[in-house]
Amino acid sequence: MRIFYFLFILIVISISTALGAFFFIFHSQYIDFSPLQNYNPGRPTIILDDQGNEWARFQLDRREPILFEEIPEHLKQAFIAAEDHDFWSHAGISWKGIIRSFFINCYYGRIVQGASTITQQLVKLLFCDARKTLARKIKEQFIALIVEKQFSKEHIFQTYLNHVYFGCGIYGVEAACQRFWKKHASEISLDEAAVLAAVVKSPGQYCPLLFPLSTQKRRDIILHAMYQLGFIKQEEYETAKQKDLHLIDEKQIIVAPHLKETIRIFLEQLIGKDTLYSKGLIVQTTINKNIQICAQNQFNNQIKLVKDRLMHDIDGALICMHSKTGEIKALVGGANFKLSKFNRALQAKRQFGSIFKPIVFAAAINNGMSFADTEIDEPFCIEQGGYIWKPQNSSCQYEGQMTLARALCYSNNIITIKTLLKVGISNVIELAKKLHLSGSLPPYPSLALGCIDGTLKEAAGMFNVFANNGVYIEPHFIKWVKNQWGTKLWKQKIPQHQVLTSAVTGQVIKVLGLGMARKRMRQPDNWITCDSFGKTGTTNDCRTCWFCGATTTYTTALYLGCDDNQSMGKHVFAASTAFPIWLELNKCINHEKQKFSYDPSLKEIYIDSKTGKQYRTKINASIFSILIPKAYR
Repeated sequence: MRIFYFLFILIVISISTALGAFFFIFHSQYIDFSPLQNYNPGRPTIILDDQGNEWARFQLDRREPILFEEIPEHLKQAFIAAEDHDFWSHAGISWKGIIRSFFINCYYGRIVQGASTITQQLVKLLFCDARKTLARKIKEQFIALIVEKQFSKEHIFQTYLNHVYFGCGIYGVEAACQRFWKKHASEISLDEAAVLAAVVKSPGQYCPLLFPLSTQKRRDIILHAMYQLGFIKQEEYETAKQKDLHLIDEKQIIVAPHLKETIRIFLEQLIGKDTLYSKGLIVQTTINKNIQICAQNQFNNQIKLVKDRLMHDIDGALICMHSKTGEIKALVGGANFKLSKFNRALQAKRQFGSIFKPIVFAAAINNGMSFADTEIDEPFCIEQGGYIWKPQNSSCQYEGQMTLARALCYSNNIITIKTLLKVGISNVIELAKKLHLSGSLPPYPSLALGCIDGTLKEAAGMFNVFANNGVYIEPHFIKWVKNQWGTKLWKQKIPQHQVLTSAVTGQVIKVLGLGMARKRMRQPDNWITCDSFGKTGTTNDCRTCWFCGATTTYTTALYLGCDDNQSMGKHVFAASTAFPIWLELNKCINHEKQKFSYDPSLKEIYIDSKTGKQYRTKINASIFSILIPKAYR
């Protein structure tokens, strides 16, 4: 009974094919062959780094079209051996294949082999649905006959190799070659060609990225078929069979995933989804791939250490920017993009804390004060917002008289508040507004301690004004967007303006550098080779640990903290959590120059950090080297 059933099916298919072919040949004008005539899979949007190299792309699926002339002979032969021995001779359907599969299926008593030609497979991809029905099969055969009548074998084969699916969102042999081996289809070897032919039978079963052993076994079967068909010699067959798959492992670190998502959303809003995913745009970013990868590695390593030590779910963000241009060279939006796509570098607002103190002292210097001036560090209270505020130093101790230089260097709270009141809260607020801080600036003495919320990007722009000789420049990560013909569709406009004089910023840099010198003395063998300055910041209850630091080339800002803004625990400070990330990152960076250059109107003096008394040279650790205007006193 089984053989009669299959015989009946064969007769039905044969008669239906003959009748249907006759009908379709005379009515083929009703079939839309545009997918086959004008194959255009669309071009992905390419994202470039600051060296002009691709580091990301946007496309709905991975497709890279290839011309027939670019397909190597052994790749064509591999697919012929695997899918359709009679492709170059049949007229769309293979009667020999149908008869062969009929008897094989009769022998096994079930469908174990199909008879679809490459043409039929292409028809199924372009014109039919995926339902396994007799009607669909007959329709597939009808259209295959018409396709063979209207298109050349070369065109059919080329279109098939550009459409065939290889799993993991990869379509076409060119995209598969680039994903599996980082090479073009024209460059692949015999064994690699057999791997490609092996996958298409069942991408879910033979995709080499997921099932390498199954793929290799299937590859060897195809190599043997190529040998039997006379495509390759026995020596070639034996050699190819011994080779490993040698796939390129793309499980390495994904570059800037949070930034990539931010760019995707921006471009969708700028040009629309259809254009973004299919029109071949080129997006020039400012990211330096080497710095970005180093930043991600150092950030993630430190996050893991801090989590293990504090037993809290801590995260954070980092931005590294070129001081002079404002170009963001690295952006880390969080430790794990898969767990959270929230970009903490651009979206999260945290209280600034002590990283705001340099702004207070810069306003003071800008209004005629000097780092050699002194104030009294003592218990202090003041009315604020209708109640009495009694600020304290983080150590809960007081030193008495000290210079403004020592106050900034040691992040003294009391002296910073007194300096704010002396220079005038309005002057500090005015300076903060020039630095493009979006958070509210409360006109209270607590502003001195950074009771203002802002993003990491704002913190980086704020701190960078010192490294950039008093010029504020907006941190940015896209330079321009071009279409596939090279026409600019969008160009970044970079806000920048002079906020402070280079003389003022030079004085602040010198004092902030004293704090870095102290850190350097503690670990002289583990330091960067160029000048640097920086400021730590730990907010109330140890909720956020900041570090902002700059070298002669780059300004970096980063923070660590819990996403819900809860305390990370007692005695958690930026010096042991955030600062190590900055140090290790900058050890990886090639800095353009070694020394800061200061405004020529400044002169260096040595002062007692407590009394402000001047000395001719540094005689002990209490003597600070600061800069003052030559005309000062």
